[in-house]
Amino acid sequence: MTAYLQSSSGGPDGLSEYCARLFSQFTRSDQRRWGEVYIRGLLDADGRKTPARISEHVLGHKAPQQLQQFVSQSPWDYSFVRRHLAEWVASAMPPAVWSVDEVMFPKNGTHSAGVGRQFVSSEGRTVNCQLALATSLVSEAGSVPVNWRLLMPPHWDADPALRSAARIPETEQYRPRWQHVLAAVDEMARDWALAPAPVLVSWKYEAQVGRLLGGLEARGLPYLVEIGPGTPVTGRSPRPRGRVASAVSGQEVPCTAAELALAARHHSGRATLAWREGVESYVRSSQFMAAQVPHAGDAMTSEGHVRRLVRPRQLLMEWPEGTTEPSSYWLTNLGSRRMPELVSAAKLRWRSRYDLARLREECGLLDFEGRSFRGWHHHVTLASAAHGFRVLGRVGDSRTAASERRTLVASSS
Repeated sequence: MTAYLQSSSGGPDGLSEYCARLFSQFTRSDQRRWGEVYIRGLLDADGRKTPARISEHVLGHKAPQQLQQFVSQSPWDYSFVRRHLAEWVASAMPPAVWSVDEVMFPKNGTHSAGVGRQFVSSEGRTVNCQLALATSLVSEAGSVPVNWRLLMPPHWDADPALRSAARIPETEQYRPRWQHVLAAVDEMARDWALAPAPVLVSWKYEAQVGRLLGGLEARGLPYLVEIGPGTPVTGRSPRPRGRVASAVSGQEVPCTAAELALAARHHSGRATLAWREGVESYVRSSQFMAAQVPHAGDAMTSEGHVRRLVRPRQLLMEWPEGTTEPSSYWLTNLGSRRMPELVSAAKLRWRSRYDLARLREECGLLDFEGRSFRGWHHHVTLASAAHGFRVLGRVGDSRTAASERRTLVASSS
């Protein structure tokens, strides 16, 4: 096997070097070798990416037990691999946003780590599945999920036998989604020392957004959080129905995003803006407007003191011409940026969703057959690394082509 892995044949160019860097902190050579076997199989093996199929494709014979042991039981540090991947991606294509996306892993049984019947907001239905949040570094050129959080359903906290069988660490308990988001960005900004980018997240199906916004603001992080029309955007009680509120006159302060939109429509002009979307870079356009969120310039600290926010909140709205209400709402503290920049950042979420679909279809993201918590994290990390290899290769090819074009122009002038 060692001779095969040292050869440049049988796999994508540069993959051995890529894996050597990615797994450089592994103390055991067999871990480094199996890591490359797994990534090669995720990239190249046909059909479902099982250990048997991966080993047969890469090694020429089946070795499912050894590969399964590497993924599900071997105690290598997936956080280190994620950090290396994130540093590499951030250097090659500085992200415009950090996008947090829900990812569903459908399951038939009841024993895989974190599985249960759960409402999947991105699907709008209840499914027996594992639910995760993936945080991706996103630019126009591509995106790579570099951080993962597996959401634990509440019933797992009260079932020691279930937790033991799936090897769930004691620290892993049910917690609300906003805590998972803050934990992910803390790890990336503080532990990995990545330069923060605006946090882009959909919160349309969550009842409250205050804890998430307060946590991001306490960390000094910029954000674009998509919300639903009924999401409260101020701390005020809802106004009586049927009365017209005016955010500008101060007569009454709207409570929800929809109410603020209606109150601000006569005082804020709409702008028609275009952005690029999809791998073919189709140009889309719509009308947008922004309104200051009343009484959102202050925040309460954990000690009970009021402090002035460095970046006051705004409500960004997509309000297509001819419609009676906005089609999309975002709360943001990026009001100092020009409207076209805000819209471009908000609309970048297509990129992370597209690349997560590529992970499912091309890199075996959903194909892990083990049940353990550690094995799940190992698998999604290696799938991200496989996808990252393709994205980084594509970015490198684009840069080489651009450099060759500049050289050609310079030589002909």
